[in-house]
Amino acid sequence: MNKIYSRPRIRIPKFLLNNSKKLTTKKGKKLIKILVILSIAFVTAKLVLDSILPIFDTLCANKAKSIATIVSNEQATNVMKNYSYDELFTIEKDNSGNINMIRSNIIVINEIISDVANRIQEELDTKGRENVEIALRKFYRL
Repeated sequence: MNKIYSRPRIRIPKFLLNNSKKLTTKKGKKLIKILVILSIAFVTAKLVLDSILPIFDTLCANKAKSIATIVSNEQATNVMKNYSYDELFTIEKDNSGNINMIRSNIIVINEIISDVANRIQEELDTKGRENVEIALRKFYRL
């Protein structure tokens, strides 16, 4: 009888630990399957977390900038309510009513600057934690 197709078979060696036959038993095969599944699960979780991390970092940075902008605007407005333009600047005019010089009151301006900075810091300290939500559509950006 003539052979239509023949090729040598590939022989895969059996893996043995410490020259024992622990892996060929049912328990050994189950153990190998569990280890393979766990390693695939850990690798998949690592890849997913590595892909989510840049998106999450960007969203957190944007949220922090938004909170800082809102707080700084509110506190600057609250501080400036206590001052008038005449307290900040002195306008000197000549005999004909033309403006010669505008002097700034540096002491009052420095007080405003420090007061605004202190109030912003206090507000940010009391603000606490903010939740950052990630929409699923953010993961599909190309």
